[in-house]
Amino acid sequence: MGACDALKTALLAAATTCFVQTTAFGQGAAPPDREAYTLFNPTPRALWRPLSADRPDITESPQTVDAGAVQLETSFFEYAHDSINDDAATSNSLSLALSTLKLGLTHDMDLQFVFAPFVRAETRADTTGVTDVQDGPSDLTVRLKWNLWGNDEGKTALGLLPFVKIPTGSSVSNDRVEGGVAVPFSWDIREGLSLGLMGELDILFDESSGKHDLAFLHTVVVGADVYGPIGAYVEYAGRVHFDGDRDYEAVASVGLTYQINENAVLDAGTFIGLTRPTDDVVVFSGITLRF
Repeated sequence: MGACDALKTALLAAATTCFVQTTAFGQGAAPPDREAYTLFNPTPRALWRPLSADRPDITESPQTVDAGAVQLETSFFEYAHDSINDDAATSNSLSLALSTLKLGLTHDMDLQFVFAPFVRAETRADTTGVTDVQDGPSDLTVRLKWNLWGNDEGKTALGLLPFVKIPTGSSVSNDRVEGGVAVPFSWDIREGLSLGLMGELDILFDESSGKHDLAFLHTVVVGADVYGPIGAYVEYAGRVHFDGDRDYEAVASVGLTYQINENAVLDAGTFIGLTRPTDDVVVFSGITLRF
């Protein structure tokens, strides 16, 4: 083989390799050496995964933020109303800018901070007309999400999400450390239709007993593309308290999302209380931004 033929063969082999790698990436395969990216060696923006947010539903996503990326998921507002003791009293609460700030640590792990700078809780006793008002910043929740599988490919994904709530000492805080661990699962049933499931073990402080008790939160959500950038979901969430002192809590949720671009999604929705211990209705709207 002459030098010219050898050069042609080498160029053809290189072009074929490039085509195979490009085709594989275009079909959703994990890009080469993705695991090498970290907070200090960020994933190039061109290789970022599709945007995946934990809001607006209760069910968390098993996917993590790409290494070195920052994602902000925040509510413009979240308003809740509840009738207490057969309408003898009512409570209303409003939180502004309740936000989850995420920082990608590795290709399968991110660190999260959940905080609201302003929360107002108002309880009115209709029989006496007395209104109790408390306001201030929320407690700070720190979370660590670890994707076990499905971050980059496949129809299913599973994650592990331990968290701890740290009291801030404000008037809306119960001044107790609480925590737990969630296990979110997702399944892409087909194009434009997905199912999410989550089990979460909580360690919560019980004011009536004066001690921490265990509770189990369980959720199921179905999400679907509606038209173009518009999506919708319907969700059920319930919580059972193992100590038996508190009643079962259950809510239903529906909402819409609007994808502005690949790094921004608007949302709005509502929670409807199905049992007495939950708020009668919660309405909210927010946005997810990735940087």
